Amino acid sequence: MTDWKTRTKLIHAGARRSQYGEMSEAIFLTQGFVYDSAEEAEARFIEAGPDEFIYARYGNPTVRMFEERMAAIEGTEDAFATASGMAAVNGALTALLKAGDHVVAARALFGSCLYVLEVLGRFGVEVTLVDGTNLDAWRAAVRPGTKAVFLESVSNPTLEVIDLKSVAEIAHAVGATVIVDNVFATPTFSKAVSLGADVVVYSATKHIDGGGRALGGVVCGSRDYIRKVLEPYLKHTGAALSPFNAWVMLKGMETLDLRVRAQAATALKVAERLTGHAKLMQVIYPGLKDHPHHAIAMEQMGAGGTVVTLELRGGQAAAFRFLNALQIVKISNNLGDAKSIITHPATTTHQRLPAEQKALLGITPGLVRLSLGIEDGDDIVSDIVQALQRA
Repeated sequence: MTDWKTRTKLIHAGARRSQYGEMSEAIFLTQGFVYDSAEEAEARFIEAGPDEFIYARYGNPTVRMFEERMAAIEGTEDAFATASGMAAVNGALTALLKAGDHVVAARALFGSCLYVLEVLGRFGVEVTLVDGTNLDAWRAAVRPGTKAVFLESVSNPTLEVIDLKSVAEIAHAVGATVIVDNVFATPTFSKAVSLGADVVVYSATKHIDGGGRALGGVVCGSRDYIRKVLEPYLKHTGAALSPFNAWVMLKGMETLDLRVRAQAATALKVAERLTGHAKLMQVIYPGLKDHPHHAIAMEQMGAGGTVVTLELRGGQAAAFRFLNALQIVKISNNLGDAKSIITHPATTTHQRLPAEQKALLGITPGLVRLSLGIEDGDDIVSDIVQALQRA
């Protein structure tokens, strides 16, 4: 399997079949498992084998297929699935850190990620936030004893692209674990492990499902980290992925590569067509050559991703008129869907941030985040242009 290409792994990696030889992966809707004897139950609780299960909070055959498939395409030894992307972020950080530890994180993070860091701070973890695009800031912040660094490889929603390889080198020099939220890069374009990431986190709710159907998350890493650090925390705190949702993710993965490449192509088309539009202050897309981190994006992903950020002239009023005039693109706070989705971060996903922090991150009243779907690209461009005329 290690020699298979990505699309093959996305369809076949981790597959298990029952005695019935089903073609599609089976959904094992059970929370418990039966033992042939008391001795077998005792042995399994001491150490479960690779295809033995105890309780659905610890693992499940359908969930395990999803975990093994994710590890295969991400290039890690193991993975652990969670009930949501934020459960994955929380688990990846909290399982590793304790009071007195130091973590350095990029300041441009999803609002809920910033909240998790805030909670860790309440429990005695020292958190330092830095400009993730400034390598000197990382060098100044990390120190001997820094336990972890945390970042989004592409930031939400302003699409900063962090030089992951350089940050990893800085972190590893002091023995820190590199934890990367890789949602915007997607598993299709991810090179996180080869660039130095130790732990890679995904919200499977986004591109992996790709149909807006189910919540899910996954943490990918070394076997020691997943089984000795992460698993004890997650299995006792209950962030287990539903077997049904795991099956949805498995089905989504079959078309993941095809969808994401089509979405990225549409994103580039939209960004190129809208650049210079009179109603826009700026078009932010890493695939554009004038993006400040274009070279890093091409090196790390080979594409600009599936999200374009637009800043409208006229602030929130203009942004709201624009959103309300769209006909194909839907207003929602998700991303990575087969449908094109747009949101106004300042009043939704990053609403709780203080005004000065929004300003620091570039989340202005006129900023909107556009996640491209798999509709016809020309139709999407036409929809956006007509809505801009009414903004």
